[in-house]
Amino acid sequence: MSLSNAILRGVTGAFILNSGLGKRGMPTEAAQGLQGFAATGVPAVNKMDPDSFGKFVAYSEIGIGAALLTPIVPRKIAGAALGAFSAGLLAMYFRNPTMTEADGIRPSQEGIPLSKDAFMAAIAGALITAK
Repeated sequence: MSLSNAILRGVTGAFILNSGLGKRGMPTEAAQGLQGFAATGVPAVNKMDPDSFGKFVAYSEIGIGAALLTPIVPRKIAGAALGAFSAGLLAMYFRNPTMTEADGIRPSQEGIPLSKDAFMAAIAGALITAK
């Protein structure tokens, strides 16, 4: 594994793994709030039970973070998982009008925390396309 690949995977994987670990055992009310926000980007999540949704998010993040951190997972597979994850996050960003300025691209004050997910999409692209 190249140094640049290790840096991309290590930093991003640790961030996502930590996020997922922090979501384990999420209270129902917190899961409902997260689910409502997620539904702005991926409406199908409304069909899930809030507790199941909370577990799904937590364990998805743990799995993606672990895949990025595990050197035996091929970089293209880890990159594809990260790409799918960041696409869902960016869907919430672009489909929620309060997240962007009037142009629909630049982040509003509320959208700055989600707009950072564009970096994860770029990292996914780098992992998938690197030689």
